[in-house]
Amino acid sequence: MNVLKQISFEIPTNLKVLEQVLENFNQLNQPWIAQKDWLECKLALAEGFTNAVRHAHSNFPPETPIKIDITLNQQSLEIRIIDCGPPFDLKGFLQDTQNRDHQLSSHGQGLPILQKISDHLSYCRIDDHHNCLLIVKKFSTPDSNLN
Repeated sequence: MNVLKQISFEIPTNLKVLEQVLENFNQLNQPWIAQKDWLECKLALAEGFTNAVRHAHSNFPPETPIKIDITLNQQSLEIRIIDCGPPFDLKGFLQDTQNRDHQLSSHGQGLPILQKISDHLSYCRIDDHHNCLLIVKKFSTPDSNLN
């Protein structure tokens, strides 16, 4: 995989900084990325960050950082959101969500939305204190459109 651009930053556990998260993300926009793909990547980042703030970090002070790593490749964008929350069973949660009626739950719909717009979605424990939500979105733009 050919990395074109990469950014990493830490941001406080506060939904008021979502605009800053999206501004950082906009640094990666490229003219060859289809608008639909770019908007889905932006939605994925916003939903992933919101999920980390509301759920993974819900009992943490607002200054607790969430680390975000974003990698732009020729064919995809990878978003890694690293939180300090307890272990979480993403597969079990999504399966349970599918088994429930389509009513809104107290958990919201962020993760099911991420599942629908992502080409790959996973959540794993990376050490004793951190988890990583990995969101991969493949572009519909063929390689031949790259300069």
